[in-house]
Formats: sequence, structure tokens, C-alpha cells
Amino acid sequence: MKNLQTLSDKVAISLSLLCVMHCLLAPLAVVLLTAAVAVSLSDEALHLWILVAVVPVSAIALTLGCKKHKRYSLLSIGALGLFILCAAALLGHDMLSEHLEKLLTVIGAGLIALGHLWNYRLCRHQNSCDSNKCQDSELQNSEFQSKTS
Repeated sequence: MKNLQTLSDKVAISLSLLCVMHCLLAPLAVVLLTAAVAVSLSDEALHLWILVAVVPVSAIALTLGCKKHKRYSLLSIGALGLFILCAAALLGHDMLSEHLEKLLTVIGAGLIALGHLWNYRLCRHQNSCDSNKCQDSELQNSEFQSKTS
């Protein structure tokens, strides 16, 4: 279970960064590559396929992590990022301007990556605190506080 959460956090961060790279590099590819290749890179179907990968991986990673470290505010950060990313992909540049679509994609992917990075760090910290050393220091702190009260 721990390995699945760690792996899914890393995959979700990578997929979020892939969204940003695609969004920022696709216009450069249109200029530099032939029309046949460029059409496939900027195709709206690619956005939907990326969403099909990002949404479940992010949901699994954040849910498993939050169950472990009990900081459920990360779910709202991830959910907001996913909502923004989905809105940008589903509305597309037809309903939004091309610049707004890219801006929303970068913001959404950034929030998702940030949420997963915090989730990953909190889970790593939680793993290190599962050892006796952290438990002993917490016990000593609670004994000290009860003696001083």
C-alpha cells in the first residue's frame, strides 16, 4: 500500500509536468515541425488522454496519502488543480482563448504537482515517524508537558 501511494504520487507529479511541457512546447513544435507532426501534438484528443491518466492516478495517490498523514486539506488542493485542468481541456481554446487555456492548464497542473509534492513529503515524514525514535520523543514531550502543567 505504501509503495502504491509513493509510486502514484511520483507518476502524478510527472504527468502534471508533462501537461505543462506539452502546453508550452506544442506552439514551438508547430513552428519547427512539419504540419503532419504538429497536428498530432496539438490535437485536443491528447488533452483528454492525459486527463484519463492524471485524474485516477492523482485521486489514488492523494487519497492514500491523506489516509496516512491525516492532512485532508491536500485533497482540496489536488481537487482544485484537477478541476482547473479538466476545465481547460474540456472547454478548449474554442470556448476559451488559446492563452487562457494554456494559463489554466499550467495553473491546474502546477496545483496538482504541488499537492502531490506535499503529499509525498508528508508521507515520507510519516514513515520516518513510525519508528520508535519519533514515538519515544513524542512520549517524552507529552510526559514533560504533563509534569509542567
